[in-house]
Amino acid sequence: MKYIATINEREYLVDIIDEGHVSVDGTVYEIDFEVVSGQPVYSLLLDGQSYEAHVYTTEEEWQVLLQGRLYPVRVEDERERRLRTTLGGQMSASGEFQLRSPMPGLVVSLPVKEGQPVTKGDVLLILESMKMQNELKAPRDGTITRIRVKAGDNVEQKQILLSVI
Repeated sequence: MKYIATINEREYLVDIIDEGHVSVDGTVYEIDFEVVSGQPVYSLLLDGQSYEAHVYTTEEEWQVLLQGRLYPVRVEDERERRLRTTLGGQMSASGEFQLRSPMPGLVVSLPVKEGQPVTKGDVLLILESMKMQNELKAPRDGTITRIRVKAGDNVEQKQILLSVI
């Protein structure tokens, strides 16, 4: 899966090759990435060097504290980037939105149910992939109309998980 990470107005193309390797702007790195027991703390081994990062997510970006410096990081997958560019940066406020899995993984939890109203930024689903738990959030206000998966399901990249109208 390819992502665009923007840090201080500089974009990096990040390609997750497999569980132990990533490419950043074409340079391949060997990695081992672990969450520290439910905390917003991550242990990263990058080409044999050890790092500890504190990661906090907001609606718009991630705040990453690494080696005493705070980095605001915006991460988009290629699909999100194309969609944002096509829509001029605005998500459609009407019509059906289908939440698709950005990567293969395991559905850890679904804190929503069909018929439930949601607001932009609400967590719709938690997906575990590559030892990381990812909160998939509502891109806009709406109502959950259909849930197609349940906790414990393995999902494929781009699989429809649920719909919001």
